[in-house]
Amino acid sequence: MVMDIIAGSYDLLLEYLTNPWIRGYLGLSLIGFIFISAMAAVWLERKISADIQFRIGPCRVGPIGIFQLIADAIKLFTKEDIVPRKADSVMFRSAPIFLMVSVFLMLVAIPIGAVVINGVAYPLVVTDMDISILYVEAVSSISIIGVFMVAYSSNNKYALLGAFRNFARMVGYEIPLGISIIAVAITTGSLNIIEIVENQTIWNVILQPIGFFVFFVALMGDLGRLPFDQTEAEQEVVAGWLTEYCGMRFGLGFFAEYIHMILGSFLVVLLFLGGWNLPGLGLLTSIPVIGFIIPTLVFLGKSAIVLAFIILLRWAVPRFRIDQVVNLGWKRIIPLSIVNLIWAIALGLFLGA
Repeated sequence: MVMDIIAGSYDLLLEYLTNPWIRGYLGLSLIGFIFISAMAAVWLERKISADIQFRIGPCRVGPIGIFQLIADAIKLFTKEDIVPRKADSVMFRSAPIFLMVSVFLMLVAIPIGAVVINGVAYPLVVTDMDISILYVEAVSSISIIGVFMVAYSSNNKYALLGAFRNFARMVGYEIPLGISIIAVAITTGSLNIIEIVENQTIWNVILQPIGFFVFFVALMGDLGRLPFDQTEAEQEVVAGWLTEYCGMRFGLGFFAEYIHMILGSFLVVLLFLGGWNLPGLGLLTSIPVIGFIIPTLVFLGKSAIVLAFIILLRWAVPRFRIDQVVNLGWKRIIPLSIVNLIWAIALGLFLGA
């Protein structure tokens, strides 16, 4: 009787994972999941920061500071929505939407784990594309349109200066980011994120350590995280591109930054750390219940470690000047990415990819 119930449940699950219409509801679930993850990331960063600097709020407001999130949400929802007098009102109001559109378009093609049934892995992804990694990189660049709209519409010199810094940084770091992705595609023989994960019998971080370093540094530059947050350097440009924003418009820009950070952690795990696979996990996933739960938990656990490292890096490295950031990108990271590309071509020929 119990085995019949389990078998019936698995049949329904297989229909859910293979039917494109039913699978579309996964997208709505992912939106809720990613927003909850962003809230958790905000809490984690504030908690770590508070522990390092001994701040009162995130340490003592509720159990382990969890109520600080509620206090911040109340503050953002109740603050007055101010539009500067000489700002472009339509562009000013719609700019945060463009920032969130980039997030949702990326979320469509990024798997967040897998379910193993009868030895077959079914990735938890809304759309399985043959060139999903190129799609993700392309739609992630839409965020720069939102940044430009925020800065230009604000009619503020500090916001515009922050946006121009963002352009200079992204141009210098999108190139090595793309080259390192091409190197991964050459080694694994695919541009499909799912196939890249499945073809990592040896993790790419071992096969391409230089590529992993280049990708991670370029990703940090693309995300604008410290030490690459020149777009909002408070000492120089008074919070930069978001200077004129307040309330939930500021909150949307803030959330978009954290969601991009979470999706960046997902990409690090998928491209270089084996995704939801773990050595010795194949035997365990043959057990029905474990195969249903463990692969996704492994993926989320790896992503949480990468995310925690990104947050800790904020307090370990001082902010660079914008000229140092540009020099690092063009004179160091791009040459390293080309060296890694040559190595990946040789490795791909050797592996027969």
